[in-house]
Amino acid sequence: MKKTIFGLFLLTGVFATAQADPPGLTVDTLLETATTILGQDFAYPEGQAKITAAVLTVPPQGTVPLHEHPVPLFVYVLQGAITVVYEEVGPITYHSGDSFVEAFQWPHQAHNAGRGVVKILTVYAGAEGVPNAVALDP
Repeated sequence: MKKTIFGLFLLTGVFATAQADPPGLTVDTLLETATTILGQDFAYPEGQAKITAAVLTVPPQGTVPLHEHPVPLFVYVLQGAITVVYEEVGPITYHSGDSFVEAFQWPHQAHNAGRGVVKILTVYAGAEGVPNAVALDP
């Protein structure tokens, strides 16, 4: 399985840089950026690199507690809408299909105000021994 996934990523990268994609193959870039959603530069942590991919599920009326990320985090909203309140900036609502790099070392809290479940793909570009998120006191 790992070889198959690695091969898929390798082929996707090769085709993405090729002049023309083979018939039937398309590559839709979700995001290409050097800054977070708040316009911040970000840096990868020192140490042994570690990628973590997870799907965050937030129930209706559910809240993600106040926290911040010490590592870069790619976010893709798979389903629903979620509002993230960034301290000193205010709320931003993200909908299904939105993608961004989350605020870096910036306190924020998220809430699902809808009636349905929210599902979010999260991909952290971290390092061994460095947490992907740090809970903060409200």
